[in-house]
Amino acid sequence: MDDYLKDDISQLIKRIGAFLSSRISELLNTQDLRSVWALAALVVTVIFTWRLFWAPTGPQRRQPKRQAPTPSSSAGVSSQPNANLLPSHFGSSIEDSTQAISNEFSQHVKPTLGQIVRQRLSDGRKVTCRLLGIILEESIPEELQIRATVRSSVLEVLVEMTKFCDLYLMETVLDDESEKRVLAALENAGIFTSGGLVKDKVLFCSTENGRTSFVRQLEPDWHIDSNPEINSQLARFIKCQLHISPLRPEQMASNVFSSSSLEQFFGV
Repeated sequence: MDDYLKDDISQLIKRIGAFLSSRISELLNTQDLRSVWALAALVVTVIFTWRLFWAPTGPQRRQPKRQAPTPSSSAGVSSQPNANLLPSHFGSSIEDSTQAISNEFSQHVKPTLGQIVRQRLSDGRKVTCRLLGIILEESIPEELQIRATVRSSVLEVLVEMTKFCDLYLMETVLDDESEKRVLAALENAGIFTSGGLVKDKVLFCSTENGRTSFVRQLEPDWHIDSNPEINSQLARFIKCQLHISPLRPEQMASNVFSSSSLEQFFGV
């Protein structure tokens, strides 16, 4: 439809509007119901005609999105970086870097001593351990008749073991005085107060065979000893053993681990 026809229709509608205004004023004064309905029908007709003539004749085309100006087309104008213009691999590279940093951080975080003890003992719930050469500095029963000295380096390991293990300490002594020295040394070291060990779980015997009988009666998951003969005798009965000795591991039974010290076994 050309512009002249639209102008004519616009003028016609304006005239009809003026006419309707005057008629409405008259109807409000006369309050004629039939005239009101006739006027309403005329208004609807005019509105319909207006929408019909002024509606777009064809489908509207969507305007293309404006593209960001390229550096070549906007010379001399500084542009800010756009996140949408980043390469597709940029997001994946950030995720890879974050994962690499997280993995490196995890490798540098050392496990606690308690976690190491649990892992090395394979969650064993009952452990028996000899005192001489392992917990005590002394290595033979004769030395206990003179003194008893607890190794300070092994205290932390013992405390962690008593937190989740039923730990029994045992030793062969030659007299009652040696037994008293050992108990006093353990008490002064704080083993009875820092951990879950009690004096009733420190066992004494007069022979090596007596210590073997203690271990078999208790049926522990682990036994720790410094005498290879005891380890050999218990190999059929105890699932896992730790032998504190400078001997090489291949010189021991298959179920016996060898270590030069209790601290070394747990990596302390």
